[in-house]
Amino acid sequence: MASSPDVPSTGNTPENPGSDTSSDTPDATGAASGGERRGRVRARRAAVMAVPATLVAAGLAVLTSQGALGVQFAISGMPFTVTATELNGTGFEQFGGLDNMAEGSPNAGDSGGQVLIVTSAIKHATLTKLCQSVDLGGTNLLITAGSGAEKVSATDLTTDSTELSGDAAFNNIEIGNDASTLTKAGVKGPIGVFSQQADTVRIANLRQTNYATTAGVFKLPGLRLRFSDSGC
Repeated sequence: MASSPDVPSTGNTPENPGSDTSSDTPDATGAASGGERRGRVRARRAAVMAVPATLVAAGLAVLTSQGALGVQFAISGMPFTVTATELNGTGFEQFGGLDNMAEGSPNAGDSGGQVLIVTSAIKHATLTKLCQSVDLGGTNLLITAGSGAEKVSATDLTTDSTELSGDAAFNNIEIGNDASTLTKAGVKGPIGVFSQQADTVRIANLRQTNYATTAGVFKLPGLRLRFSDSGC
């Protein structure tokens, strides 16, 4: 989900005052000797080799500062299910990307530690009868909230999903945007990635398979956490 800004090489290459330059003496006109020129050529080559890694690091820093990464942590690699009888949101965006597991994660399998996901971002969201469950192998960790009069609410909500279903309705939807130009939820995706956005979204009978969720504020009235034989 990533773009890389142009990074000049000037200033990124350390000086190399090695043995090639220590014994060189400028001539009467102040011109550099052959040894110094050779040192500069090697420094330039080192700078060229360092550019790709520098661009990647700079690109990730920019994406993080812009909130373009749905998840800014290493995921566990264990999917969890989220359901709600209804989700209502204002400021909706959606685009694709990759989530990464911690190095050496036992959940990586043959995936290389990466999961292809769809990031959904909502500026303000409410959810009715929220349920979240994680299959721990023989039992499920189950979380429920928002079953009473007060709904679950979240701001700057993002979910990284591999599956999403429900009955959806959008207002003023735009489909086919470049993800780097999104404006509705305050999140910008990577340049060149297909995306969509809308002023509002409503999803009845929401069901998601997620690998990560983030939110600026997440309010869960009537929160209950327990172990259960069945999930959501």
